[in-house]
Formats: sequence, structure tokens, C-alpha cells
Amino acid sequence: MALPLMAKATAVWLVDNTTLAFTQIAEFCGLHELEVNGIADGEVAVGVKGFDPIANTQLTTEEIKRCEANPKAKLQLMHNPASEGELKRKGPRYTPLSKRQDRPSAIAWLVKFHPELTDGQISKLVGTTKPTIMAIRDRTHWNIGNINPVDPVALGMCKQLELDAAVAKAVKKMGGDEVMSDDERMKLVSTEQSLHMPDEPRVPSSVSGLENFTLSETKDEEPKLDAESLFKTPAADTDEDE
Repeated sequence: MALPLMAKATAVWLVDNTTLAFTQIAEFCGLHELEVNGIADGEVAVGVKGFDPIANTQLTTEEIKRCEANPKAKLQLMHNPASEGELKRKGPRYTPLSKRQDRPSAIAWLVKFHPELTDGQISKLVGTTKPTIMAIRDRTHWNIGNINPVDPVALGMCKQLELDAAVAKAVKKMGGDEVMSDDERMKLVSTEQSLHMPDEPRVPSSVSGLENFTLSETKDEEPKLDAESLFKTPAADTDEDE
């Protein structure tokens, strides 16, 4: 499926100027639904100016109204010869000069939260070199003290779909039947899977009877005290004084 020119900027414009569903915008712009949600919340594509797809003959007003009336409808991109072959990119990912300083933070995030990713996968996601990745893994990077892990999707260095695909591929290579701890399993699942996971129980199942414990039971077990016996003074023996 062909994507619009300046897909993220187009998504910013659609979020600000239409009532389209996040799913519709995500499918049209080739983004993850969470990225579109982040654009609406002001957490993703900060400072990106919206790109009007109507003025640039990529959409029509009638097409937008049609999809606004039906949330299940999909936007149809108008044919633009300039967009042909845009997905046929080969070689390492190009990182803009303005974002290259954020690359170590993105690498640190991937190394910390997705240790199953190989150096080659991280290199393709954020456009870096393997020696840089190894230096951050071994904490021998010259600026390691100032590097804070930041999600590369939030930095705009890769898409959520690309990250999910890389994680799924790494998990498949590791073997799906391998026994993992709960923390490791949370790191290896994709974003869509984690959103549909049930909530963790608040009370451990190994503690039996705790769910029926009430404060009233402890009060019944406490001995009852007589207030009069606490403040009553012994009567004086008047016979002995006489």
C-alpha cells in the first residue's frame, strides 16, 4: 500500500483537523495506532507542522467526510507519481542531524527493555553502528553517565510497527516454547499483546484465607476491658484506723 508524502506530518494534520478514528489515520499514514494516539496527546511528533493532504492532492474533502461518517471505512490515497517507490529503501536508516544526539538514548532504551534484540536489529531500527551499541551495552561509552534511556518511537527514530516486528522476529529465533519469567515475558511481547493481557491479581494466590480477612474479626478476639475497674480506687479500711 502506497503511503502519503510526509506521513507523520499528514497524520498531525488529520488529528488536528478531522474527526477520523485513530485506526483510520494509522492505516492511511502507515503508523501504529499508539503513535497516532501519542500525536493527539502531544507526546509524539512534537513540533512537527501539519501537512495538508487536501492542498497537496493526496486526499479530497469528500473522501475525508466519507470516512468520518463510517469509522470502518479506509481512506483512499489519490495517485501521486512522486510517491511511487518510496518504500523501496535499501541500506542503513538515515537519521536527521537534529536527532543524532538522541541516538545513544534510544540505544540504551532498546538494550535495557529489549535485550533479545540483536545488534544488527538495533542498528537498523535507529541507524547506528555495532561498536556504538557494544559500548553502551558494556557501559564503556564516553558519555555513558549522561545517557538516559528514551523510547525510540517517542523520539521519532523508528515506528512502533517496526519495533514490534523486530521484537517478534527476535522472540521467534529464541524459541517460543522457552520458559521465561514474568518480567522477561512482558519485555518480549508486542504492544498489541500487552494491551490485551489481563490485569495482575493484587493479592498473591499462595496466601489462602486472606481475601476473607476483615478487621471485625480481630476486634472480636481482643479482651474487653471494664472502664470502671480501671478508675476504681480501693476503699479505705476505716475499722483498722479506729
